Amino acid sequence: MRIHARMKTALRITALAACAVASIAAAPKHAPAARGVNWIGVTAVTANGGHRLGNPDAPLKLVEYVSYTCPHCAHFTKESEPVLRMTLIPKGQISVTVVNLLRNPIDMTVAMLTNCGDPKRFFVRNNAFFASQDQWLGTAVKFSAEQQKRWYQGEPPQRMRAMAADLGLYDKMATWGITRAQADACLGDKAILAKLKAQQTEVQSLGLTSTPSFTLNGEVLDGHDWESVSKAITDKMAEQREGST
Repeated sequence: MRIHARMKTALRITALAACAVASIAAAPKHAPAARGVNWIGVTAVTANGGHRLGNPDAPLKLVEYVSYTCPHCAHFTKESEPVLRMTLIPKGQISVTVVNLLRNPIDMTVAMLTNCGDPKRFFVRNNAFFASQDQWLGTAVKFSAEQQKRWYQGEPPQRMRAMAADLGLYDKMATWGITRAQADACLGDKAILAKLKAQQTEVQSLGLTSTPSFTLNGEVLDGHDWESVSKAITDKMAEQREGST
């Protein structure tokens, strides 16, 4: 599909979610086994190629289904970072798993690149692409239909390499010591592609169509922003506290 006016409009949309930092930070602890351990450096690749950060036995397990071309996903990452990745994850109270929900060829290209390199550095690449989304996606919407033709011609690796070159994604990868040749190898990696396809199967089985979408302890959440997710986390922690008394 081509990048059109609707995506231009999406770039101007800012999510209005409020950050419930205080309420979650004050919530009780529910992971005694995690005391004394900083879980922020513990990562793992899941069976379908998703990436988990934090305590694998955390009482709360949040899965984020994200699209790299979704402004709301970038906004969610920015808002949730202070609580999830600086407070709850280090304490072992929650684990966060990122799964791709692909919406277009650019999503596919960026997803292939975030999966390129050391898996332990996935969240560095993931967060950096979201943080710089306005820049590289802003470049994408400036390309005319004629200029975009090479994004849709040839074999998939060839198309993705064209997008990576046009959007400056190779330069981004170089900041992590990943050369253009290495990035090209990743864009043609059938194993990475198979895992991304497996993630889409999971997305379809859950009936997810919006980004970002979430599950908490396996339950699909109704909300799509940090305000609603933070409330769900607070409610679940209170529920677990009551269940332990």
